[in-house]
This record gives sequence, C-alpha cells and structure tokens, in this order.
Amino acid sequence: MHQHPSSRVRPSRSRGSALAALTAAGALLLGACSGTPAADADAPAAGTGTPVDGGTLRYAVAGSPATASDDPHGGLGNESDVMRFALTYDVLTVPGEDGRTRPRLATSWKPNDAMNRWTLTLRDDARFTDGAPVRAADVLYSLRRIAGKAAENYGRLADFDLRKSTAPDEHTVVLATRAPMADAPRALESVTFVVPEGTEDFSRPVPGSGPYRVERTSAQTTVLTRNDTWWGERPHLDRIEVQAVADPQARASAVASGQADVAGSVSPAAVKSTGSSAKTQVVRRDGVTEYPFVMRLDTEPFDDPGVREAFRLAADRKALVDTVFLGYGEVANDLPTPYDPSAPDDLPQRTRDVEKARRLLEEAGHADGLSVTLHTTTSYPGMDTAATLYAQQLADIGVDAEVKVEPADTYWTAVYAKKAFYTGYYGGISFPDLVRVGLLADAPTNETAWRSKTFDDGFARAMATANEARREELLSGIQRELWKDGGYVVWGTGDGLDLAAPGVRGLPDGPGFQRMFIDQVWMAE
Repeated sequence: MHQHPSSRVRPSRSRGSALAALTAAGALLLGACSGTPAADADAPAAGTGTPVDGGTLRYAVAGSPATASDDPHGGLGNESDVMRFALTYDVLTVPGEDGRTRPRLATSWKPNDAMNRWTLTLRDDARFTDGAPVRAADVLYSLRRIAGKAAENYGRLADFDLRKSTAPDEHTVVLATRAPMADAPRALESVTFVVPEGTEDFSRPVPGSGPYRVERTSAQTTVLTRNDTWWGERPHLDRIEVQAVADPQARASAVASGQADVAGSVSPAAVKSTGSSAKTQVVRRDGVTEYPFVMRLDTEPFDDPGVREAFRLAADRKALVDTVFLGYGEVANDLPTPYDPSAPDDLPQRTRDVEKARRLLEEAGHADGLSVTLHTTTSYPGMDTAATLYAQQLADIGVDAEVKVEPADTYWTAVYAKKAFYTGYYGGISFPDLVRVGLLADAPTNETAWRSKTFDDGFARAMATANEARREELLSGIQRELWKDGGYVVWGTGDGLDLAAPGVRGLPDGPGFQRMFIDQVWMAE
C-alpha cells in the first residue's frame, strides 16, 4: 500500500509491548520531532550538541507540484505537503521514541470499559496564529472533516464514528469508535491536523497552532517562519523552506550542489556516490522501506492461490535486496509489516524454487506460459529497478512480465489499488493500520482485494483485547493466513536514506514520515 505521509518509531522486537510504526493509510503520517542517533555513528545530522538558534533550512522532499494540495484533510499525495502541514498544524498524538503514543495537543486519554469511547483531554494553552484558543469544537470539526473526505484520504478515520463523538466542554473530546478499538490513540497519531472550526477555504494560508506559520507558498516551494507563540519547545530555525522535488536523484544533487540543506528519500546509489563527501552526511532509517509486488485477488490470474504462490517462489530475494538497496537492506518473508511487534518470527523463510513455481503454474492451467503487466514508477528510488529485476526472475518460471513505468505524478491515483499487478511502497506502516485501510473486507482501500472472515474476526478480537501482549498474539495469528494466501510479494526491506549538509543537526531518523516533524532541527555555525 502506498503510504503517503505516515509513520512511526521502529519498535524493538524484544519489547513485546511496544507498538510502533505508522498511522492511518495512504497518508500515513509522521511521528515525533526528535530522533534517536543516526545509524551511521559518525553522522552528526541526528547527533547531539548545543543547539544554535537562527538560520534557514532548505529541505528538498518528495513531491510533485502537479499534485500539490493545500488541504490537510484530503489525500496528502505529496510528502512536501505533509511536511508543511506537520509544521503548521497541531495533531492530537505522536509516536514516542519507544514506539508508545505520546501527548501532543491531547494531554491524556482514557477508554470506557467497552473500549468504544475514548475521552481525550486537550491542553489549555494552545492557540492558533490569529490568537484564538484551540477548542474541542475545532478538534471535532477537523476530525469530522477528515472523515468526510474518506474517498480522498483512504478512509484514514473510518473506524471512528464522528457523528456520535462529542465535545462536552472546551478542552474535552469524547471519540466514539464503530467497534472496540484498543489502540485508538495510536490511530490518531500524526493524521489529525487541527484547523479552526468552519474552515473550508485553504487557497490562502489558514491559522494553525503548530511550531511554524506559512509566510508564502506555491506548488513548488513553501516558506515557513517560526511561530513564537507556539506552546511547545521553541524551534531553533528562523525559517524553513520546503521544496517539492519529484525525482530522488534531483533531491540528492540539490544537496551536493549546495541548493538544498536536506534531501529526503534518496537512492542508495546517491549515497554511495556522494554520501561520503565532505559536502554531505547520511541519515539512515533502518529497515523502513519496502517495495512489495502487489497482486489483486479479484483479477486473473491472481485469483488463483497457486499462481500467487508461484510468483512468491519466483523471487530471488537476495538478488533483489543487493541490487535495489546496495547493502542497505535485508531479505523479507512476505509479511507486509515485518518490523511490527506483532509480526510472527517463526514462519519458514520462503526461498526461490523455480521447479515448484513452474509446477504450480502448470496446475493452474498455465503450462504454456503466462503474460502479465507489472506496473512501476520512479516515485521512490529503486522502484523501477526492483520491477525490472523481478520481471527477469519471473521469466525463469515461464511468466512474460512486461514492465510498464508509469509517471510518478499520477501513479498513486491511477495505478495504486487499481491495477492487477504493480509495485507498492511502504514506509513503516503498522500492521493494525494496514489492516484497517487495506486488508479488511470493507477497508476503504483494499489494495489486494483480500477478503477473509476469519481474518476480519481475528482482527476484531484483537482490537477488543486490552492486554497488549495478548493483542499482539492475536494479530500474529492472522498474519499467518496472510503469509500463506495473501496478495503480497514482500522480498526485502531497505533503509530509508536522507542526505544533509554538514551543518544540519537534530534531524529525526525514525521510520517513514516521522522524519517530517523537523521543528527541532538546527544549523551548526
């Protein structure tokens, strides 16, 4: 599933109770604003030091001016838009460095016994940039507006019943859920941009209560200045310029040439060629990038489980990891969220078996071969490379896979969740979020057309379970069915890679879009 804006802190697999990863879907948003040390021990971008106030940060981030949006409640197809929203607006909760939900605009939350009503207490010192206080009515209005745009934003609040939710006083919101929802605070992380009640026109900057305010904006570049009235920790930078740059190599070149200070989501090749120079430093986000090959179960030939298994057995996973991630990745085992604490770790690792794959295709009626189209794009570095190599591997089992490279500007609206066979992208989404958005029978974006009553019932039981350890056990169980019969070929996970100028400090290095909360970044003199 494509994860436009969304993500969280990577959990420790030894910490069974830690829940991590991303948020809602398609627009799965960000996380905490401070990062743990970068994976490269000598890279200072996320390191410590005495912060220096002042300066301007120029950040080149994935985004296409052609699909730019000013509406924080819509589809959020550009990371550049999400970064701007994360700096401009407050959200209710964020992921902490340990993977647990932390307060932001909401200071506390408590469920009822049935876990289908959550009472959130809001901080009382938050104000919009026009001076008006942030009220429960503003929060509820914003949540209802997000829910009303479900067709655009992948239904990222679909499990909340906003019509039955209330704002009993200025600083309290009671959120109703459609079913028991033990992890409701986590589902609110980073997707709940709050705007003043009644706001509908976003063609001009709208008052926010975040750490920065918009000075000027266009489809290509947004300039933000520090909001000195923000309730949170004072930002260090005077200004941040967010540059929408669709091509990952162009983002890397912008830093190498001095035209930008940070380039998000660059290719391993760019890191190899420029990452060790005196002009750049590398920030690694361990194992958060996936380019799964997605097969729709409601479309021939992928409606046959034997065909799906054959396609999984065709993958030479190590070759894909080595070629696409150039040493910055690991082999995966067809679980779409292998980093989630609920992921089962005792499943046998699938390995390449050409003979068995050919036999499965023959049993499925394709003894004379099979022709398919594999859609891909250049939106994220290596997506097209992965598809090309996998097509060569499929040829070994008698499958003629035509690779069609689609325009990055329209891929996530014209191909994602629509075509029968395509290259997807995950940036750290949690398993529960993936289920809600893309795997339940009535999910708003059921990208593989996966429909299983036992799976849906198992997820419902998990969400009605207050005990975290037991809940993760139940979630682990339903992933076994997905591993056996699902529509994913998850061949590997790669590190997220960003480039930064030498003076940049405090960059978050959590998974996915957690890195977009950059309000505590500073520039060394």
